[in-house]
Amino acid sequence: MSDYLYTAMSGALQSMTAQRIHANNLANIDTNGFRRDMENADHFKVDGPGYQSTVHSRNQAPITDFTPGALDQTGRDLDIAIKGSGLFTVIDDNGNEAYTRSGSITVDPEGVLRLGSMALGGANGPIAVGEFQAINIGSNGTISVTLPGGGQANVGQLKLVNPPTTDLVKGQDGLFRTQTRDDAPEDLNVTVLSGHLEGSNVNAIEEMIANMTTSRHFEIQVKAMKAADENAQAGNRLVRGS
Repeated sequence: MSDYLYTAMSGALQSMTAQRIHANNLANIDTNGFRRDMENADHFKVDGPGYQSTVHSRNQAPITDFTPGALDQTGRDLDIAIKGSGLFTVIDDNGNEAYTRSGSITVDPEGVLRLGSMALGGANGPIAVGEFQAINIGSNGTISVTLPGGGQANVGQLKLVNPPTTDLVKGQDGLFRTQTRDDAPEDLNVTVLSGHLEGSNVNAIEEMIANMTTSRHFEIQVKAMKAADENAQAGNRLVRGS
């Protein structure tokens, strides 16, 4: 009977993990460039004496859906999106490269371009623009500024990458990194669209339905656990003759 109980428990744990994944997707429905995650589980046989008939479920790392989100026109020069496949580079809190599809750029007081709290990665590291009247980002990622006194100056080049999605893993901070943690090579074929932002690829209806489905699965597993416990108690009473 304990096999029955632990099988149901492993299923309940998998359902709880799936609920957390779908809840996180829903929470990021308005996050620019967000890529939804999908639950991932497999099964394994439990080793032990006797016939190998006990099978439990086991959670695996979530699978990320890299389907592009819709492009929204903002008209803001510092809003950029990638047409097709590819990723922007940022420098994370540990000084290492990470990758994202979010493209809402800001300029800090030191003139460094940032995506959120992280420096935007260029071909030669973080990009600083100094004083400017306007910033222009070309389709190939080149960054130029209009100087306060007039005239143009090139100040940097975005590092745009396009590694195979199978080589990428998503961290808890929502950023992508290569599985080996090596820096991805620059890809000159990635195209940037200025004045646009990419939305999340989360479909609210699909996520809500998935969340309700996993909630039902969890309830079924809990009922199975309760039934296993009741059967075990009944068996104990039978053995004691009471």
